[in-house]
Amino acid sequence: MTDGRDEPRQRVVRVPGSRRARLTPVQGSDPAPAVPENDARRPSAPGGDRKGPNDDQLLRDVPPHY
Repeated sequence: MTDGRDEPRQRVVRVPGSRRARLTPVQGSDPAPAVPENDARRPSAPGGDRKGPNDDQLLRDVPPHY
């Protein structure tokens, strides 16, 4: 049984000017983020691409600031 000290591990790296740390990539992994095939920024509406008579107005409306 090994205690894991001989195996390479990820290291925590400080990022200057950031509050978060970063992990080094695991050996043999691809550090590039996976890009989903359907990279839609906004989810589609339940009705599909159909628009109602007031959809444009509702998208332009801004709620009041309280």
